[in-house]
Amino acid sequence: MDKYTEVFGVDISKDHFDVFSERYGHERFSNNDDGFHRFLEGLYDTDLVVMEATGYYHVLLLEFLNGFGVPSSLLNPLSVKRFIQMRLKRVKTDKSDAEMIRSYGLQEKVAIYQNKSVESKAMLQTCSMLEVYLKQRTMLKNKLHGEKTLGEPSEVLVKSLQCSITHMDQQIQVLENELADLVKMLYGNQKAHLCSIPGIGDRTAIYLLALTDGFSRFQTASQLISYAGMSPVIRESGSSVRGRSRISKMGNRRLRNLMFMCAFNACKHNPGCKAMYERITAKGKSKKLALIAVGNKLLRQAFAIGKSGLPFDPAYVSRVA
Repeated sequence: MDKYTEVFGVDISKDHFDVFSERYGHERFSNNDDGFHRFLEGLYDTDLVVMEATGYYHVLLLEFLNGFGVPSSLLNPLSVKRFIQMRLKRVKTDKSDAEMIRSYGLQEKVAIYQNKSVESKAMLQTCSMLEVYLKQRTMLKNKLHGEKTLGEPSEVLVKSLQCSITHMDQQIQVLENELADLVKMLYGNQKAHLCSIPGIGDRTAIYLLALTDGFSRFQTASQLISYAGMSPVIRESGSSVRGRSRISKMGNRRLRNLMFMCAFNACKHNPGCKAMYERITAKGKSKKLALIAVGNKLLRQAFAIGKSGLPFDPAYVSRVA
């Protein structure tokens, strides 16, 4: 962070946000427009503001600072948590959290936040709303299943649950239609190109484009795989620790689930994925491991298609070893 004269660590909550810097020490501002302007008054053009993602609380401040051209960085809360744990901190207050966030920004390489278009923000918000509705629908379906397996379900409760599930399905359909319209407006033929990959359907293609902002958020396929939480985790140490390899799951759960489901279809119709699945299972590996590898390969194919702007070519052979 040598290019910045000062780094400000920000810990945000619902009503206020705490700031720590070497220049001013600890400060507290209201989490509203008045507090944002007061905070802005003490910033220079060469300052950097770092904060962690905290639900929706960070969004307004992040957009406010970006609108005034203040360099800002949004941190993964898990990364900050591990950073604090490694330093064996026993005190946890808003002030100490802001100080540790600042330390993270000083010691780690952080990405500068790039403002998104109105349409991109709308897509991400729609994706978030879809996640909420999908979780609620699953909860209702589980509740309905539980009532029916009791043997003597309450007819009133069952009918109420069925109506709620139907309403939820309608809301999900509306949101998915809105998302599809936004993707078509922003990315044109990219969805059709992604759907040309055997194993990837309309819904997965739409989610991929919406969550990756047309693949502009990532420079490599490995970054996309990590974002989906499908990168392998190896547990080996010395001669005693020989844990089974597994996926990290530290990523977007919805995208990971979609890619895992796509892997089933890709094993039948995608030549490269089918060959990979058969090769892995022939070695005695589990079918689940093979499906994860296929999902990984599908993401690599999707990334290549998204970046090239060309449809899927089953005869194409990568020049990269």
